[in-house]
Amino acid sequence: MDSEKVIKRDNEYVLHTYGRNPIVLEKGHGLHAEGPEGQQYLDFTSGIGVNSLGYCDLDWAEAVSQQAHKLQHTSNLYYTAPCGKLAKKLCKRTGMSKVFFGNSGAEANEGAIKAARKYSVDHYGKDRTTVITLVNSFHGRTIATLTATGQEVFHNYFGPFNEGFLYAPAGDIEALKDLIDRHTCAVMLELIQGEGGVMALDPDYVQAVRALCDEKDLVLIVDEVQTGVGRTGTFLCCEHYNLKPDVVTLAKGLGGGLPIGAVLMNEKVAEGMGPGTHGSTFGGNPVVCAGANVVVDRMDQSFLANVNERAVQLRAGIAKLPHVKSISGIGLMVGIEFYDVKAADVLAACREAGLLVLTAKTRLRLLPPLTLSEHDVDMALDILRDVLTKMEPTAPKEQA
Repeated sequence: MDSEKVIKRDNEYVLHTYGRNPIVLEKGHGLHAEGPEGQQYLDFTSGIGVNSLGYCDLDWAEAVSQQAHKLQHTSNLYYTAPCGKLAKKLCKRTGMSKVFFGNSGAEANEGAIKAARKYSVDHYGKDRTTVITLVNSFHGRTIATLTATGQEVFHNYFGPFNEGFLYAPAGDIEALKDLIDRHTCAVMLELIQGEGGVMALDPDYVQAVRALCDEKDLVLIVDEVQTGVGRTGTFLCCEHYNLKPDVVTLAKGLGGGLPIGAVLMNEKVAEGMGPGTHGSTFGGNPVVCAGANVVVDRMDQSFLANVNERAVQLRAGIAKLPHVKSISGIGLMVGIEFYDVKAADVLAACREAGLLVLTAKTRLRLLPPLTLSEHDVDMALDILRDVLTKMEPTAPKEQA
């Protein structure tokens, strides 16, 4: 079916909740995607950080296919080997004690909130349930995780919202201290605020939050839905901060392209989550876990070394491009701020030139597959350079 028919059918029957790009993707391999009429794209989005091994990695596809031919689903009333294998790998890799599997980042963050509240209620009583998150954060689109998200723009239309969430400015430890009272049970943060503009937290601030949580016996939740599984050049972004949280959430890149969420907990939090406290019909699905096992196995020292080398190459190249004011993020989670052009206009021009990119607030955002090569980076930089060289400065009022 040609692109026009695919888009027309989608617009007729799919709820219009997405600002889709006017292109159709039909197949892909590695970093390269192709449309129905043979259009070629170099993809530096990886499905918003999901396709960690690129399109249709052979080992990943084979593992998923083999498992689908054996057993596609059982529910959590029974045991399956892929689920247990993945759980062991994640716990050994991160030093956490237990893991709960769901289907998305929002579900993982919901599970983290529940686990933190369960710990606090068990130890301090039913009134200790408030979770403090950061202004400019993003934690999901369910009602609870939407409430946890510290951006007013996401709070339109869908109230009333859940009680029990407060917001502290990122980087301001005194403001955080002022919000903590006898009702506080947890602090939840992203080490890099992805949807908030690819803004990394200051390491001293993060350590101060950890110390404050230790002092008050608050559960520290780190949302690594976008930063986890090699995206920043370490398996967890926490490693850059020398941070040991109580709960870590993962999703996106963990499944390599299939939906999965994971809530990793230390022993103190995990011990309160007994039978009936949480559940998910599809969580730990054997087909999804088979793919995720391939992803985790691939994240060895050599793999992560390439991630870091390509990140250095990419960032050095971006710094030399026209209109670039600053670069944010860590590793292959890259935000680009421009002096005098709009990120949305750059995205559109890149798309026409065959490069797929993202935006986050006023910044261009790059989340390439972690398997990218030196040549892939050079290709992306060449397209960006050509696009930015041709762009005229935007009038100040238009930039706002």
